Amino acid sequence: MRTSLLFFSLVFPLSVSFAEENEPAPLPDTGQGYEHVEKFIQVLESIRENHPDASLVSYERLVNHALEGMLDSLDNFSAFYHPDTYSVITDGIRSPELPGLGLTLGKSDSALTVTAVRDHSSAAKAGVLPGDRILKIKETDATPLSFSEALDLLSGTPGETVALTFFRKSDLKNHTVELLRSVVKQAAVAEAFLLEEAGDDKVGYLRLSEFTATSHREVEIALDDLEDKGMKALILDLRGNPGGLLDAAVAILGEFVPPSTEVVFTKGRNPTHSTPPLKTPDRKRRKRDYPLVTLLDRGSASASELVAGALQDLERARIIGEQSYGKGSVQNIFSQDNGTALRLTIATYHTPSGRTPHEVGITPDDQVEISDTDRETLTLWYRRANATPAERETLTQWKDPVLTTALKALAKQK
Repeated sequence: MRTSLLFFSLVFPLSVSFAEENEPAPLPDTGQGYEHVEKFIQVLESIRENHPDASLVSYERLVNHALEGMLDSLDNFSAFYHPDTYSVITDGIRSPELPGLGLTLGKSDSALTVTAVRDHSSAAKAGVLPGDRILKIKETDATPLSFSEALDLLSGTPGETVALTFFRKSDLKNHTVELLRSVVKQAAVAEAFLLEEAGDDKVGYLRLSEFTATSHREVEIALDDLEDKGMKALILDLRGNPGGLLDAAVAILGEFVPPSTEVVFTKGRNPTHSTPPLKTPDRKRRKRDYPLVTLLDRGSASASELVAGALQDLERARIIGEQSYGKGSVQNIFSQDNGTALRLTIATYHTPSGRTPHEVGITPDDQVEISDTDRETLTLWYRRANATPAERETLTQWKDPVLTTALKALAKQK
């Protein structure tokens, strides 16, 4: 069964309607639901009567797991929350993110998995990567732990260390690392500078790690600085960017396209879940019409996909890298009886041309094949300021294939 990940990217339930109808579109089998409910009850009773393990066949357990499968069948982002999982989200608004270690986690019945690693964090310095499956926390087997129990074990006081053993699929090996808990403060603009590889062409590089309340202002300041240094073209790196605030994404798009440009809208079967297009700000301080390329990878999701898709639709930037994650939808959480809840997709986001990245992602103009070695070395390059001598030697022998392709694309635009 699909891992039920607790995404830390924000959800935006938009509700302005532009449809003429006041009711959702009709379902294909309206009026026949009772027949299928009867079938469900027959199967339910057959299980209860014949399964040898009585501890597994309570009505509550069977129905909850049936609902889990129902939501799981819809899309990658809808889910049924059992009471234990829902309480983790609602009690104290607990987050799956552990800032002190730089980790964000997801939990399924059989695995505790790293879903994101913050730049310059203890986890990043130790080489932990998204997708690593946690086997042990200290000396405790992580597999049978509830999500809340795992978060408790990993939480602690800054300055303390915690041992982590994880399995990495790319090398089929177990790894054990010591992580130092600290306070992680990360700017949305992870770095911005002129690329030496571009020589006299004055190509700027700006890496945006997420879309936050301060990210638009950070991007403005970084662009001003690069332009004052003579920048003539820009590479916007959205690789690994999981998304964030939609209004921040729209504001950042406003730096590169004309004022009041329509860049994103939502569309749902229920008209109340559809919105008219959101527009970029009606004013801008500087004209930024230099050549632009945007980098994506399979970790680029949500707002980063909408930014790349809009720039691509408006023919403002060339997109380079690999197919993005495919998170282009709006979810609402609907509380249910007995402490359960539905996390249900209610609409999809759409770029100016009307396409949605939902479950398909954004296809780059120039697709670049990225090996597991490239992926791991890129993570090392992101934290190169803290690299060991051996790691620096690895970096001197490596060329980022996506960045190399981006520079070639900009050279053709001269």
